Amino acid sequence: MQPFDYVKPNSLEEASALLIEHNGDARLMAGMTDLLIRIERGFFHPRLVVDVKALPGMRDLLVVRNGDLRIGAAVTMNEVALSPTARSGWPLLAGGCQSVASYQLRNRATVGGNVCNASPAADSVPALLCYEASVHIFGTDGDRTLPLAEFITGPGRTALQRGELVTAITVPAPARGAAGKFLKLGRTAVGDISVMNVAVLGWPDKATPSGSQWRIALGSVAPTVIRAPEAERILAANTSMAGIEAAAQAASDASRPIDDIRATAAYRRDMVRVLTRRGVEGVLAEIGEQANR
Repeated sequence: MQPFDYVKPNSLEEASALLIEHNGDARLMAGMTDLLIRIERGFFHPRLVVDVKALPGMRDLLVVRNGDLRIGAAVTMNEVALSPTARSGWPLLAGGCQSVASYQLRNRATVGGNVCNASPAADSVPALLCYEASVHIFGTDGDRTLPLAEFITGPGRTALQRGELVTAITVPAPARGAAGKFLKLGRTAVGDISVMNVAVLGWPDKATPSGSQWRIALGSVAPTVIRAPEAERILAANTSMAGIEAAAQAASDASRPIDDIRATAAYRRDMVRVLTRRGVEGVLAEIGEQANR
């Protein structure tokens, strides 16, 4: 493995300045579960690794004044998955984080790293998209915030500019009565990267024909994690068995999978339909249970 220098900056400003000074030869470090592998395999050749874990706000996991959940970029997957706050208020996200790799890796892997890797197979991103999360960015020109849907621009690509780093992700409080299901298909029961995954979020809304609103996000079936807006519209209109089947098919139609060593495109499309249907049925059942309590 190529040697590199390590630095632990004392401020966001110092971290940003180091990224600019080294102009592409520096990499940010949080959990390092992905970065170290890429360095070992020769995909990355950094001369400097910048450890941002201890910077202000990077380890925050808290509900802010307006009820949103703020997740510092260096908060680990297990910290979210095991958080009573996340599990009760944002269970779809807690479920996505809990499905990442193994327990040991979840103790290191961070939410910020999962988002910034911009992998189409990322397990936290579908839930974050369903909750319409935002990404907080620091750079030499100050702070800015982007919707997650705009932050990820392609496979492995983000909207980060030179000298910028992600500091936190904000997840809006879900609607009253919301329920969510995260379903993942892997080659093994635990520890595997997603063959595909589906996040489904639904909540009661008397203004729609079906009495409910929906968000559906699909992972590992397109160049980036995507929403399935047509499926969402179908369910807002009709949650009968026929409506659920139509929505599941619309989600499958929205996918653009490829053949790779983990699965064929055809298999992924079929499983989008199957898992979307299961997710919707599970959410409807949970909404019904909540209404009867």
